[in-house]
Amino acid sequence: MAEKRDYYEVLGIQKGATEDEIKKAFRKKARENHPDLHPDDPSYVEKFQEINEANEVLSDPEKRAKYDQFGHAGVDPNYGGADGFSGMGGFGDMGDILESIFGGFGGFGGGASRSNANAPRRGSDIQESVTINFMDACNGKKQDVKLFRMAVCESCHGTGADAGTTADICPDCQGRGSIKTTQRTPFGAISSTKPCPHCGGKGKIVKNPCAKCRGVGRVRVQKTVTVDIPAGIDDGQTIRLSGQGDCGINGGPAGDLLLNITVRNHPIFTREGYDIHCDIPVTYLDAVLGADITVPTIDGDVRYNIAEGTQNGTVFRLKGKGVKKVNRPERGNQYVKIYVEVPKNLTKKQKDLLRAFESSLTEKNYAKRQSFFEKLKEKFDF
Repeated sequence: MAEKRDYYEVLGIQKGATEDEIKKAFRKKARENHPDLHPDDPSYVEKFQEINEANEVLSDPEKRAKYDQFGHAGVDPNYGGADGFSGMGGFGDMGDILESIFGGFGGFGGGASRSNANAPRRGSDIQESVTINFMDACNGKKQDVKLFRMAVCESCHGTGADAGTTADICPDCQGRGSIKTTQRTPFGAISSTKPCPHCGGKGKIVKNPCAKCRGVGRVRVQKTVTVDIPAGIDDGQTIRLSGQGDCGINGGPAGDLLLNITVRNHPIFTREGYDIHCDIPVTYLDAVLGADITVPTIDGDVRYNIAEGTQNGTVFRLKGKGVKKVNRPERGNQYVKIYVEVPKNLTKKQKDLLRAFESSLTEKNYAKRQSFFEKLKEKFDF
């Protein structure tokens, strides 16, 4: 069994990388190493799986913490090559150490599951990305997603052996997939378990491998999955589809599909949580006299009356006109900011009319300005 590479090395990041850096690195590596881009090189299937495996661990804070402390043995009980405890056979062999001390007491480790190479194992999770429009994120939609996943080989039904033949039990490990070795240390003799070098840890020898899957028992297939994207989904969120990942091994359950959502920007609306924000330009006259204005919402246009003397930057709320909360009946609000557009490119006549209008006004028409100068006078004793 080949030694696993460091997950941080697989994604090309430092150990202290942030969640955002991990996500960006995974997407970059997944795009570069996608098997579709290298159809003539089967090694990219393994590279792609390695990238998915690294991301599955490092993107999960709990798994990442265990990996940072114990390496591969902290997140994979079947891993037998970790050397986190030098001279003691690795953390992954701690169950065997305790077994040798306590005579196989069942409460320690999981050595029994490690010794059974043919036990059912869950398939790997796979990740895909989909980009949707802003309005689709608000209202929800059905989206067809094409993906590649590992499926049970139809020719050999997952055995890896050619039709009419069967796999033989490995004579070295007797089908366990691992062999025990005893090492003498200053603490006494310690038993450790290592993958069987003869069968590569599989417990079986396939003398006549299936031509379609080359003895693996699984093949990579393309599949189209129809996904119900819920109303209210936001940019950067992930939808988990149970059982849509790689098929399991030895009859184990399939992994999950993790669908990463990217939402395109909207030309008018911006979103903060479940609230919608937008700016509405109004004329100088409408702001002065008040007016009924048309306000766009994600449900369509509505009419709103702005009061006489509305100031630039005034914000009003349309209750319940925001985004629906995911899997809940409540909705956010829409906040509309008034932008008073000052007219430009005036003619001489228009300017004269404005000057005449201005001369007819008094300080009472400018409440904020009057208040400002009164405060200024009090402070500096003008």
